[in-house]
Amino acid sequence: MSCILSIETSTDVCSVAVSQDGTCIYHQEDFSGHNHADRLGSFVDEAMSFTDSHAIPFDAVAVSCGPGSYTGLRIGVSMAKGICYARDLQLIAIPTLQLLAVPILLHHELEDDALLCPMIDARRMEVYAAVYDRALHEVRPTQADVVDHDTYKAYLEEHPVYFFGNGAKKCMDIINHPHAHLIDGILPQAKYMFPLAEKRHATQQVEDVAYFTPFYLKDFVAKMPKKPF
Repeated sequence: MSCILSIETSTDVCSVAVSQDGTCIYHQEDFSGHNHADRLGSFVDEAMSFTDSHAIPFDAVAVSCGPGSYTGLRIGVSMAKGICYARDLQLIAIPTLQLLAVPILLHHELEDDALLCPMIDARRMEVYAAVYDRALHEVRPTQADVVDHDTYKAYLEEHPVYFFGNGAKKCMDIINHPHAHLIDGILPQAKYMFPLAEKRHATQQVEDVAYFTPFYLKDFVAKMPKKPF
């Protein structure tokens, strides 16, 4: 199996975790927001001290790759790359929206045909969202959504759909469908990265440390069609 250091900084939460053989054995989190530059270094140092004291060598570093905050992702990815270079480790990129789905799958009872719609908040009624089935197969890829009553109607007519993440709560009154369910309080956290990270490590789905860049929210904005005045 493997020992993986996980770093998550895509939103206001800053968190670090260590997993070994399918179990999270260490984690640190800060929920106060906008402290990534101050807290991440000490969290990583403490995680490394923990593994070194137990003579557990790292095999890889996993980092949340977005979509997410430009500043947060830049800090997290820079730290992950630095560790990979210093310790000659592999780099694993974890999509933030998939990460949000992990605690739902671990801790909630869902219908067999349920769909998952993690959302990251943007301004007004805009979110960055994807749609997955229970196996985390992509039903609809990540994109920027301006949410109205019809945005997810095609999925809601056929399936129960669970909405979560920091962009979900503001959308529920507008979505307003009997098959739409909100799971509140779900945030991207490093301690939930291990199922995704260990699967990618086992299949050698790793990144080129020199050239890897995260998936910034601004990338969506650049690709969105310009509206005429």
